[in-house]
Amino acid sequence: MFRGIDEVDWASMDHAYGSAEDVPALLRGLASPQPEERERSLDGMYGAVHHQGDVYDSTLACIPFLFALIASEDVPDRGGVVELLASIGGGTVDPQDGDEEYAASDDNCAMARAAVRSGAAVFASLVTDRDPEVRRAAPTALVRFLGEPARVLDLLRERLAEETDDRVRLALAEGLGLFARLYPASASPAVDCLVRIGAAAGEPGLRLAALGQLASCAPEHLPADLVPTVVELLRERSRQLRAPDEPERPETDTLIGHLRRLRPADEEGSQLLRTLHTALGGRVGDRIALLEGQLTSPDATDRCNAVWMSAGLFREWRASFDEPVTLIGEQLRADDERLRDAAVSVLEDLFILAVPAADHLAELAAARPESRVRHWERGAPSLGGPLKALARTGDPRAVPLLAEVLELPEVPKDIGYVIPYAGPAAAALAPQLRARLADVPVDSPETYDRAAPLLTALAALGDGAAAPDVLRLVHLAPGGLRNRDPLLAGAAHALGELGNPDAIPALRTLLHTDCAVTAAASLWSLERDPDAVLPVLTGELTSERAHRRRAAAEALGRLGRPARSTSSALLRMLGSDDVWERTTAACALWRVTGDAEAVLPVFRAAWLENAYTRGTIASCLAELGSAGAPLHDLPHAELTNPRRHRARSGGFGSHDILEDEQLLRACREAVEDGRQGARQDGA
Repeated sequence: MFRGIDEVDWASMDHAYGSAEDVPALLRGLASPQPEERERSLDGMYGAVHHQGDVYDSTLACIPFLFALIASEDVPDRGGVVELLASIGGGTVDPQDGDEEYAASDDNCAMARAAVRSGAAVFASLVTDRDPEVRRAAPTALVRFLGEPARVLDLLRERLAEETDDRVRLALAEGLGLFARLYPASASPAVDCLVRIGAAAGEPGLRLAALGQLASCAPEHLPADLVPTVVELLRERSRQLRAPDEPERPETDTLIGHLRRLRPADEEGSQLLRTLHTALGGRVGDRIALLEGQLTSPDATDRCNAVWMSAGLFREWRASFDEPVTLIGEQLRADDERLRDAAVSVLEDLFILAVPAADHLAELAAARPESRVRHWERGAPSLGGPLKALARTGDPRAVPLLAEVLELPEVPKDIGYVIPYAGPAAAALAPQLRARLADVPVDSPETYDRAAPLLTALAALGDGAAAPDVLRLVHLAPGGLRNRDPLLAGAAHALGELGNPDAIPALRTLLHTDCAVTAAASLWSLERDPDAVLPVLTGELTSERAHRRRAAAEALGRLGRPARSTSSALLRMLGSDDVWERTTAACALWRVTGDAEAVLPVFRAAWLENAYTRGTIASCLAELGSAGAPLHDLPHAELTNPRRHRARSGGFGSHDILEDEQLLRACREAVEDGRQGARQDGA
């Protein structure tokens, strides 16, 4: 099996962490009689030799030995090795996702694809292997790499007729769907097979798998009553479900072991639903109806899977989600802890969209004080999910609970970042925030980490009485303090928002530091003296650091007409290679000159180039009024696009939904302000 392994010059090769000298030990470990060693070796292969999908020279050198491993029935756990080999060859990439680009993107990837294809005949024998885990892994590899469509199709259909393991039958159905997508000219027999499976009586899991594959490769063959059919199949499957006969796995501290422990209770059901939801894509109405059916299932595991499925729908698409959010809120009353945790996790990222679940969030946060703070094995605690989600909806019921948390001996590290979302009632928290800020030592390595969230909250509340506590940080922070510059910048920003003129002398001293731009913007807010801040901001427009140039341009935009002397410099910035620099300069140029002609082409180009700029541009278009009319097609198109702007840019973060909703609000304002401006101009 490892013949010739010691003749390979592994020391001359690399993997993700340097020399590949350790690769022979990893390969031998995959054949170890000890399950712990096999798992650690597989983890090492993914962690170093095939790190995050990369293919190195050492990865290529492993391919013959991996083939030898999967061909030997004496080796346990070969299913994982089959999956590894398929991944190295690019077999985890669906053709719908631009698979052909994968092979061309890197010479090593192309060689890996060719090497796996050259040995792909072994996958045909693995579909009848005695190990069901190998048989589960084989169909995808067979379809991806054998390159003989007629033979592949015959093998898949034959195995479906003979296979007795339910999970392997699901993998074979998935193989048929992949075959139909990969070989559209030969897809008809595979599609017909999926149609028959989807309509046949019995085996609800297999029928669900067939419907999910049809949705991705031949949606025209889906039944007209798809949603009620799927919901009924899910419930029938849950009634029949028994614990899968999983092989025993070792408890290791590997990434593979960690991911296995994080798997949903019903991983198979989760995968079936994920396949169907992904394939339905923009059929948002059907997906919402499907979620509602799942979320009202009598089975808690089905409801938990539905909660996790909802997260992707909410992040990617725009629609009215009140009903599914209400149903997710109802899961907070469930006895199942996993279901409650899933619901909280999804609601945390919805912000204002979570309002329909606010009553249930408030009930949970009030009834379970222990849920208000999340403690970690290392580091400071964070705000608990139910209370965070409630505060982010703007619900005033969060405020007294936040007040209780602020009295704890150790304040959650993120509470200050959450409080600004809690609405006007959060002003009552200002005295406690001041007290906590006063307790922050000025000479600790943790000074910035503890002070920054508190400064954010006090700035958002505009609490002028906090100025002395903020000034303490400015005056007393020692020169060698860790993160001193961002600490002073946060303090300078807060002083501008607090509106206390006592801060003016301190801000003037900060004009000569690395936070000069922030200090100048705050100084302008307090005393409106252009002579005090223009020299600083004008000088920063030529800084070697792009973020300082952008910050200076943004600050000049706040000055407006008093900064007209900088218009030439801002005009030059419109030619920058950086889209954000051009966008920020264009906004500032409009605000200091009132001339839209130069900025409109910049806005259009930036809008189309980088979706992340759209919120900034839409807000500026609202200021332009009728002068922005030549660009009103952009916010109009955004308002009619059913897909969230960050989803189209490949982004998915905790604030993506919030920022998309803010973009839509800015677009509506831009369009409406443009109409009002046009009416006024016409009058």
